[in-house]
Amino acid sequence: MNHHVFGPVPSRRLGRSLGIDLIPFKTCTYNCIYCQLGPTTNLTLERKEWVSFNKVIEEAREKIRSADGIDYITFSGSGEPTLHSRIGEMIRELKRLSSTPVAVLTNGSLLWQQEVQDDLLEADLVIPSLDAPDRGLFRHVNRPHPDLTFDRVVEGMVKFRERYHGKIWLEVFLLSGITGMESEVKRIADLARTVRPDRVQLITATRPAPMDFVEPVSAEDMKGFARLFDVPTVAVPAFSPTARDVLSKAGSEEILRLLERRPCTVEDIALGLGIPPAEAEKYVADLDAHGQLRSETCNGSVYFAADPA
Repeated sequence: MNHHVFGPVPSRRLGRSLGIDLIPFKTCTYNCIYCQLGPTTNLTLERKEWVSFNKVIEEAREKIRSADGIDYITFSGSGEPTLHSRIGEMIRELKRLSSTPVAVLTNGSLLWQQEVQDDLLEADLVIPSLDAPDRGLFRHVNRPHPDLTFDRVVEGMVKFRERYHGKIWLEVFLLSGITGMESEVKRIADLARTVRPDRVQLITATRPAPMDFVEPVSAEDMKGFARLFDVPTVAVPAFSPTARDVLSKAGSEEILRLLERRPCTVEDIALGLGIPPAEAEKYVADLDAHGQLRSETCNGSVYFAADPA
């Protein structure tokens, strides 16, 4: 049974992504107001082997052999992946096991640390986050560990760019009435210029968030904000079907593992795991009937998540 490798999942950024989850649920350096997984329960800067290196590699090896049509192997999931002290070794081992590119989704908060920079140098793609233009909004939106400062986080991204020769896609999460305003986006664009990413991806709330006041930015405004950046910038759309039609042996357990990491619609589940929508709906209905799921409607779509109770 896989505990740390999940999917492939539908990713708005990376297509069909095989997820690697290195961190216990909601162990993070931030407690972002928009996080789809809810409040952070372990706010920490401690780097250690949070989960077994050998167990993760064993699970990944098995999944790589059995899964078809993977676009990326992606470190993401329940917390901040750079908190794992052996992520660099894992990246190297995964690249030995597979030719699939390796991506790291990180909030970028630890890139000021030399050892974290070293660990990520062999990744094919690093996607750090920059959600605020100043320390006040940084504190409001990301609610970081008290020992983290805005200037240190931004400086860490700049220093990492100087050393790293892979691709950097800077993610900017915009919130209506908070950062989703032209004046604030212009200031974020100024900071992005110092980081020198290969591209910028603008994201807004599409899944249920823990805070009632978190509201998405309109699609029209997102497109307008994209024009404020100097590098190629896209407003990332919701995941949509591709021509790929991959069948999977996904069952209730696999779907539950997916929904432990992120809320999904039935269509998301079907696309991510490569099963017919009717089959995904059947599994979801069964899990829901047994009290293992909770659901919430967001932007007209019903999202399901594993119910920890």
